[in-house]
Amino acid sequence: TDVRSFTTISEGLAPGELIQLMNDFLTPMSDLVMQNRGTIDKYMGDAMMAFWNAPLDDENHARNACIAALGMQKALEPINENIKRRAKEKGVNPFLLKTGIGINTGSCAVGNMGSRQRFAYSALGDTVNLASRLEGQTKQYDIDILIGEETYTHVQDFAALELDMLKVKGKSKPVRVFALLGDVEMGASDAFQKWKALHEKMIACYRAREFDEAFALADKCRVLDVSNLDAVYDMYGERATALMKNPPSDDWDGVFEAKTK
Repeated sequence: TDVRSFTTISEGLAPGELIQLMNDFLTPMSDLVMQNRGTIDKYMGDAMMAFWNAPLDDENHARNACIAALGMQKALEPINENIKRRAKEKGVNPFLLKTGIGINTGSCAVGNMGSRQRFAYSALGDTVNLASRLEGQTKQYDIDILIGEETYTHVQDFAALELDMLKVKGKSKPVRVFALLGDVEMGASDAFQKWKALHEKMIACYRAREFDEAFALADKCRVLDVSNLDAVYDMYGERATALMKNPPSDDWDGVFEAKTK
C-alpha cells in the first residue's frame, strides 16, 4: 500500500506534523492487517508491506488480504475528516490521503533475511514483485485496489471486475488484473451484477477486435457504474478509437504493456 501524492503532502507539513500524520495513518492500517491474520513486513516511508499465510498457516489468506484492503479504504474516511478539520482551523486547503493497494497470491520465500548485523522476517520472490507492480499501476487506472488473477480466484464472490491483460515492467508474461471494489454483499447486489455483465461484454468485444462495439459499451458501462471507473472507460474508449483508425497486426492479443512501475 502506498499514499498518493505523498511528496506534495509532505511539502506542506512541518516534520512533527508529518510524523503525526503518518502515525495516524499507519496505526489503523496496521490494525486491519493484524485483525485479518496478516503479518506486517515493513514500513517504507509512506508505504507498508504485509503478507499472509506465514508464519502461521491461513487457508483463507487471499480473502483475508482483500478484506483488510477494503477495510483500509474505509478507515481513511475518519482520517481525512480530521485532516479537513485541522486544515480549516489553520485556514488552509486540505491535502486528503488516498492510497493505492496491490495484492497478489502465489509462492514466495519467507524467512529471516539480511546481514550478520541486522536481519528481518520478510518475503521475497516474483509473487512479491508483482504485488508491488500492481500497486504502482493503481495510479494508471485511477482505482484504489488492484489484484492479480490468482487472488481473484479466491474472491470471485466479492465485487471485482477484470480491467486488463497487463504486461508489467520487468515481466515478460502478461497477467490478468482486476479491480477490487467491494465485499460479498456488494458483489451479490443486482446493480453490481448488471454492471459486471456489461463490463465483461465490453472487455470481450475489445479483445475480439470489435472496437466500435467496445467503444459503445464503454459509454453504457458508465451509466451502470457504481464505483466511479470513469478513468477505465476513458482508457478503453481512447484505445478503441486509436485501434479503429489504425487496426492492429494479426498477432495482436489485446495485451497492454505498462511503461512505468
